[in-house]
Amino acid sequence: MTERTPLLHYRLSTSVNESESRPPPVGPAVEPHPGSPRERTTPQRQPKKLPTFFGVVIPTLLSMFSVVVFLRIGFVVGQCGLYQAIAMFLVAYFIISMTVLSVCAISTNGALDAGGAYYMISRALGPEFGGSIGIMFFLANVCGSALFVLGLVEAVVATFGVPEDGTVANMSYQVLPSGYWWSLLYATTIALLCLLVCLVGAHIYAKTTFIIFLVVMFVLVTIFISFFAVRPRTINLPSSATGNRSGPMFPTTANFTGFKLDTLQGNLFADYTVDYTTGTMMTFATVFAVMFNGCTGIMAGSNMSGDLKNPSYSIPRGTITAVIFTFIIYNLLSVLVACSCDRVLLQRDYSFLRDINVWQPFVTIGVYSSTLSAAMSNLIGASRILYALARDDLFGKVLSPAKKTSHSGNPWVSVLISWFLVQLVLFSGKLNTIASIVTIFFLLVYAAVDLACLALEWASAPNFRPTFRYFTWHTCVLGIVGCAIMMFLINAIYASASIAFMLLLLLLIHYLSPTSSWGYISQALIFHQVRKYLLMLDVRKDHVKFWRPQILLMVSNPRSSVGLITFINDIKKSGLYVLGHVQLGDLNKLPSDPLQSQYDSWLCLVDHLNIKAFVNLTLADSVRHGVQHLLFISGLGGMRPNTLVLGFYDDCLPKDKLIDSFLSTSQSTDQFGPSQDFEQPPLFHFASLRGSSDRQGYDEFGNGKVLGPQEYVAIIADAMKMLKNVVLARYFNMFDRALVLSPQSSSPGMGAVYVDVWPVNLLRPDSCSYVDTCSLFLLQLACILNMVRAWRKATLRLFLCVESGRSVRGSEEKLGQLLKELRIKAQVYPVPWDQQVALHWQRQGEWSKKQTSQSPDTNKEEKKLRTDEEEENEDDYVNSFPSNATRLSDDYLSAVNMLILDQSHPPPAVRFLYLPRPPADTRRYSAYLNQLELLTRDLGPTLLIHGVTPVITTDL
Repeated sequence: MTERTPLLHYRLSTSVNESESRPPPVGPAVEPHPGSPRERTTPQRQPKKLPTFFGVVIPTLLSMFSVVVFLRIGFVVGQCGLYQAIAMFLVAYFIISMTVLSVCAISTNGALDAGGAYYMISRALGPEFGGSIGIMFFLANVCGSALFVLGLVEAVVATFGVPEDGTVANMSYQVLPSGYWWSLLYATTIALLCLLVCLVGAHIYAKTTFIIFLVVMFVLVTIFISFFAVRPRTINLPSSATGNRSGPMFPTTANFTGFKLDTLQGNLFADYTVDYTTGTMMTFATVFAVMFNGCTGIMAGSNMSGDLKNPSYSIPRGTITAVIFTFIIYNLLSVLVACSCDRVLLQRDYSFLRDINVWQPFVTIGVYSSTLSAAMSNLIGASRILYALARDDLFGKVLSPAKKTSHSGNPWVSVLISWFLVQLVLFSGKLNTIASIVTIFFLLVYAAVDLACLALEWASAPNFRPTFRYFTWHTCVLGIVGCAIMMFLINAIYASASIAFMLLLLLLIHYLSPTSSWGYISQALIFHQVRKYLLMLDVRKDHVKFWRPQILLMVSNPRSSVGLITFINDIKKSGLYVLGHVQLGDLNKLPSDPLQSQYDSWLCLVDHLNIKAFVNLTLADSVRHGVQHLLFISGLGGMRPNTLVLGFYDDCLPKDKLIDSFLSTSQSTDQFGPSQDFEQPPLFHFASLRGSSDRQGYDEFGNGKVLGPQEYVAIIADAMKMLKNVVLARYFNMFDRALVLSPQSSSPGMGAVYVDVWPVNLLRPDSCSYVDTCSLFLLQLACILNMVRAWRKATLRLFLCVESGRSVRGSEEKLGQLLKELRIKAQVYPVPWDQQVALHWQRQGEWSKKQTSQSPDTNKEEKKLRTDEEEENEDDYVNSFPSNATRLSDDYLSAVNMLILDQSHPPPAVRFLYLPRPPADTRRYSAYLNQLELLTRDLGPTLLIHGVTPVITTDL
C-alpha cells in the first residue's frame, strides 16, 4: 500500500452527545487524498438531507410514471395487444430488475457520493469506463428531460391547441396555436420553468415533487375508479388522427365500451399501424422503445445520492419499492384498458384517459404534473452527473466551469449547461422521434452498471462485501445480455453508434486524464490471470479497496507444519501465497546449488495438500538473512508478499503430520496409484524431525538450534521495518482442518465452529484501542477467514475488554457500529478485566517505589520527562511494544492467559490475538518472547498478528 491510501479514523471514545448531534454516518470518516476532488469540495458540501421517501421513492416513481402511464399506455396496448404488452413489460422489468440488483449491491458497499450511477461505475471500473459511461448517462438524462418536455407539450396541445388542419376548434378552451414552432415555444417555456426550479436546489425540488406525487397518486386513483364508474360512451378522436385530404381517412369516433369480453378479445393480439403523431409505421421494437422510457426512471433516486441522508440505505429500498409499485400499476392499467376500450380508440387517441375520466381535468392535471416532474428529475440528474464529471477532472479544463456551485452547494453552472443541451434536443419536435435514442442511452448505462457489479464480484476483493446480498454474477450477466439484445433490436445503427462513441471517449480519457486515486478494478481482475498479465500489474495503482493478503509462510520442515500450511491457504483470499524455506550454507563452498534438487519435493507437497501456493527457497548463512532475502525478492510487480507468517518459537515437540496426511489421503483416494503404495513419494524426501531428547530451542517446525530466540525476534523486527505485516502461529502442529470443519463438529449436538478475536494490545492494558491499524488488520483477517466457503458457518466472537469504571454499553455500541460500517458480522462479548489491569498497575507501583528508593533526587525529573513523552506519543504508542516491557509481571500475563481461557466456552477453532512490536532495545528480546509465550500458553491454535498497513475501508 502506498502512502496515498486513505486511513480509517474511528474512535470508540467519541462521546454519545457528539454522535447524536451529527447525522447518521454512512461509514467511518475516510481521509481524502491530497488534492483529490473530495478534499477540495469538502468545505462546500452540505449535510445530506433527503430521506428515502422524498429522495428516492418519489423521484423514481414520478420518473417511471411520466409519459407512459398517462399518454402511452393505450398506445402500447393498441399497437401490440394485451399479450405482447404484458410481455414487453416483463422483458423491460426483467432487464431493469437485474440492473437494480447491481445498483443495490454497489450502493451498499460503502459511502456513496454525488454522481449516482456515474459515481458507482467510475469508482468500481476506474476513470476510463466511469468517464465514458458518465458522459453517456449525462446525455441520456438530457435527452430524457427533453423527451418528457415534449410529452408535456403534446398533452398541452392536445387539450388546448387549435387543430393544425384549419378546422374549427371543438371546444372553447382550444385557443393555443399549433404547429412546429409554436410547440417549440411551449417546450422552451416549460424547460425554463424546470430550469428555475433546479436552480433553486434539491430542497425546493423535493418539495415540488412531493406535491406532484400527491397529485399523480390522486389522479391514478380516479383513473382506476373511472373504469368502473363511467358508463360506455362514444369519444371524438383528435383531428390529426382522423386523416386529411391528402391521406387516408380514419374513423372520427371510437367507443369506450366498459368491461366487455368482445372488447378484450379484440385487444389481445398485435395490430401494428402508422403512428398518427409521426406518420411512422410501428413495430415491436419501436413500440418497446417508447414503452421502455417508462422504466428508465430507476436511476432517479441514485442521481440524488449526493443529497441523501444515507444513500447506501435509501437507494436499494427506495428503488425496489418504486419498481414493484410501477410494475403492478402498468399491468393493471393494461388489463383494464384492453377490457374496456376499442382498438381504434387506443391507436388514434393517446389522451383517451382524459375523455373517460370521471372529471376530465383530473387526467390533464396528472399528465402535466408527472411529465413536468420527470423533466425536472432528469434535468437535475444530468446536472449532478455533469458536476461530478467536472469535479473529477477527467476532461481537464473543458468542464472546469461546471464545478462552480452556489453557497448552498447547488451546481448552478451544470444546471445551465444541461438546460442548454435540453433546449437543443427540443428541436427534434416529437416525443416518439427521440424515444429510441433515449432508450439506447439508458440501456447502455444499465449494462455498464451490471458490468461494474460483475467485475467487482469476479475480482473477489475482500472489501467488496455489500450488505445487499440478493445478487450473483449470473444476474449481472443476464442484465448485460438483456440490455445488449434490446439495444440492437430497437435500432442497430443507433446502438452501434452509441457503443463506438463510448469506446472513443474511453480511449480519450485513458490517454489524456490524470491518474486517479479511486482504485482500478482491472488490477483486481488481472490478479486472477497473473500468469498471463503479470506485467500489467502496477504497484502505483494499488488501492486499499482491493487489498488482499499476500503471504510468505516460512517453513523449516513441512512434516510438522501441515496444519498451518493448510490454514494459511484459507486466509489468503485468492492472494499470493508463497512457501518460503531457508537452507543454511555458503554457495562458494558447495559444488552445486543444493536447492535445485528439493523443488520437486516442495511442488509435490503443494499438489498433495491441494493448496494454491508458490515455492521460494533460498540459501543463506543464517535464517535471519535468508528471511530478509525472501522478503526482498519474492514476487514480481504487484504480486509481492505483504505478510510474513512464522511458527512460534517454543520447545513444543514437533509431530510428523505429513505421514498421517499422506496415509489418509492414499487410503481414501489412492492418490499415488497402486504401483506406488509401498514406495516413498518425493514429498517424503524432507528431513526427519528431531526427537524429544534434542528439542530444546526448536520452533514448532522442527527448526533446531540454528535459530536462537534473539535471532527469531530480530526477524520479526526486520519484517516490520520493511513494512510487512507479521503473523506468529502457535500450536498449529495440532490443528486438523478436516476435523475442525467436519459436519459432526458443527452439528447442534457437538457445537458450532468459533473464531475468537481479541483486537487489543493485551501487553498494554493502560492504552487499549480497538481501532488502530493493527486492530483493523486483525479484524480484516478474521473476516477474510469467515468469507471462505469452508469457514462461512463459523461464528466470529469479538471480545471487548472493558473496565467497570467505563461505559460498557457505550463501548459495545460503538464497536458494534464499527462492525456494521465495515460489513463484518461478529458477536461482541464485553469482558471485564479489572483484576488483570489491577495486577498491571500494582507492578507499576512497585517499580515506581523501587526507582524512588534508588534515586530520589532524579526521580521527579525523570518522571516528568517520562510523563511528557508518554502523553506526546499516546496515539502512536498503541502500535508499539511498551518501553516498560520489563515491568509486565508474569502474574499479570498468566492472569490474562487465564482470562482468555475462561472466555473460550465452547473452545474456538482458532484465536486471533494482537501482536505488539518488539522492543527497540535488543536486550529485551528474550523478555518479549517470554511474555508472548506466557500470554499464549495452552491456548490452542493461535495467531499473533501485527498489521502495519491500512487494509480496510468504507469507500465505494
